[in-house]
Amino acid sequence: MRRTYGIDIDCANCARKVEEAISEVDGIESVTLSFVDKRMFIEVSDGNVDRFDEIEKAAEETAHRVESDFRMWRTDTVSECDDEKEKDTYLIPRICTGVAFLAFGLLLEYVLDWNIDGTVLRAVFLIGLLVVGYDVVVNAVRNLVHARFLDENFLMTVATLGALAIGYWTESVAVMLFYQIGEFFQDRAVDRSREHVKALAELKAPYATVIRNGKTQTVQPESVEVGETVAVGPGEMVPIDGIVTAGEGFVDTKAMTGEPVPRHVGVGDKVLAGYINTSETLMVRTETAYRDSASAKILALIEDSASRKSRSEKFITRFAKVYTPAVVLCALAIAVIPSVADPSGWKDWVYKGLIFLVVSCPCALVVSVPLSYYCGIGRASKDGILVKGSTFIEALSGIDKAVFDKTGTLTKGEFSVNRIEPEGMSETELLDLAACAEAFSDHPISKSIIGRLGHDIDPSRISDSSAIPGKGVEAMVDGRVVTVGNVRMMKECGIDLESEGDRSETNVYVAVDGKYAGRLVISDGLKDDAEDAVSSLKDMGVRTYMLTGDTEPVGKAVAERLRLDGYRAEMLPGDKTSELERIMSSSEGKTCFVGDGINDSPALARADVGIAMGCIGSDSAVEAADVVILDDSPSKVASSIRISKRTQTIVAENIVLALAVKFAILALTAFTDAVDMWIAIFGDVGVLVIAVLNAVRALRIPRGDARNRMSEERCGD
Repeated sequence: MRRTYGIDIDCANCARKVEEAISEVDGIESVTLSFVDKRMFIEVSDGNVDRFDEIEKAAEETAHRVESDFRMWRTDTVSECDDEKEKDTYLIPRICTGVAFLAFGLLLEYVLDWNIDGTVLRAVFLIGLLVVGYDVVVNAVRNLVHARFLDENFLMTVATLGALAIGYWTESVAVMLFYQIGEFFQDRAVDRSREHVKALAELKAPYATVIRNGKTQTVQPESVEVGETVAVGPGEMVPIDGIVTAGEGFVDTKAMTGEPVPRHVGVGDKVLAGYINTSETLMVRTETAYRDSASAKILALIEDSASRKSRSEKFITRFAKVYTPAVVLCALAIAVIPSVADPSGWKDWVYKGLIFLVVSCPCALVVSVPLSYYCGIGRASKDGILVKGSTFIEALSGIDKAVFDKTGTLTKGEFSVNRIEPEGMSETELLDLAACAEAFSDHPISKSIIGRLGHDIDPSRISDSSAIPGKGVEAMVDGRVVTVGNVRMMKECGIDLESEGDRSETNVYVAVDGKYAGRLVISDGLKDDAEDAVSSLKDMGVRTYMLTGDTEPVGKAVAERLRLDGYRAEMLPGDKTSELERIMSSSEGKTCFVGDGINDSPALARADVGIAMGCIGSDSAVEAADVVILDDSPSKVASSIRISKRTQTIVAENIVLALAVKFAILALTAFTDAVDMWIAIFGDVGVLVIAVLNAVRALRIPRGDARNRMSEERCGD
């Protein structure tokens, strides 16, 4: 069992320590703390579910021992915490006070020639230090009492008070002031990136207006049952997936799909939870319970995404454990050993040691790397691409082969029966028998046959229905054995086909009591952006393949039109997985598989990155996938790879920048006199601000696919 918590903590490195401490609490199976989106997930084993409240209390007490300002609350009982708002209220005036003290110190040092006693100046600047960073000092003292002194609060406090003690008044205030400025920029950048993902997290309608006994009732979406009718007024959000039964107009799908152009809907059209009605009232007959609706599934996926950390994030976590203690020991050695050897120069060596302490803060790395991934995920979500965690952003950036399913992925999946060619019976009878046999299948072809029938099917006519994946179905209809499927199924059943018809078309063959009875010709067109999708991937150097259960001629026709690098047809679900593994082993790069159906789930799970079409895709496909495209546009496969590559580049830039600057300053401090406290401040706060601003660039990665460009142009018109 797992619970989700909101958290309030203002230090990324402290968040890491809290996570490590809570993971040691007895009864906790796993804990994941995400500083960027300020959530925590605690999971306990089945045997400890009854103790969850007790374990939760122990976790909170443990967290407070590590970080006294830490706050946590159940997201199902409290929506947010107000402590952070209070801190923001006083932070800016304190920063302004620090600027005033810094200006005063610079005037004293470089302009005015006042003869002021050093003790008086220390007292004045100590007051300034406490005003600017009293919370930092208080936390440092608390941590010292609990024997935890390798965090940012303690390091900054020692550095500022040490600089003040040896007469570097201006620098002492500067260290604390710029540390607080860095924290301010960090919080603002995190909040900005969170807004892009927050739009998805607010997909749940606050209420549903349901029609019961001819009267309207306002209820929670969870209490609406399947088959009930809900009224969605102008400006209201669709609460549950359903079919429009009355009214027509436009719905805003941007939060769900990233599409800026409103979509027209009318009677018979499907609408998803999370769409916003922008015109007249729509009456919607619900097709699912809320827990199975599109928005509920997306919210669950968002919740899971924070627990999947990339290799870069795990590296930074391990690095911070070693880096900070090592630099602090070096600072101590530099301050003490030379001072003992040459007491006359002790101030200079202590000053060098303080520089080491300032530079030792790992916040630039600990914040910027997960923030970069979070911004990348937020940018993808803005385009209707849900990435289930930073580990898949990292994997997507290395994709060099894309393998597509055909039906519902590259094609619309909106089948229609073009022709009915019976043998020895009427068209009406052949269609009726085929539709009855397909009655319990949710395959798009089955739905097209049932839809062509045009009326409800009496289930009492049907018995012993069974589906053979990749081949067809068989059922007893009115006491007759009806077999409906492809050529392979007919041959396996020993049914002699008088004519296979045009094999470049999709043919569904029907046999009754072991004898061929005719065929239905089905059509399915390519999606509007399928060619753009393949073209964009090729421009990026990604090879494209297609695996389909359809016939060889149909598969060949689609592959040639899209100019794919390869294809395989007439494949069973198991065959797809085997062929996918062969493609994956053909080079060292990573492979993504793009699909939408239940039979695609094994391949989606097996691929380096599984990408599911989330709007029409099956639940199992969405669950097995690592990335979900909410509007079923194949062109967004290229968009997701483009966003991931850019995000991964930004991550690499931040790691190289932070490590290069910090190690350069440490080396120059140890072996030369070229570094002063101002350079150390830049090495800490300056690098943090630069890295954070660079991370936020991931939110502005441009769209590159033709379909999105066309949408933007239409929106502009």
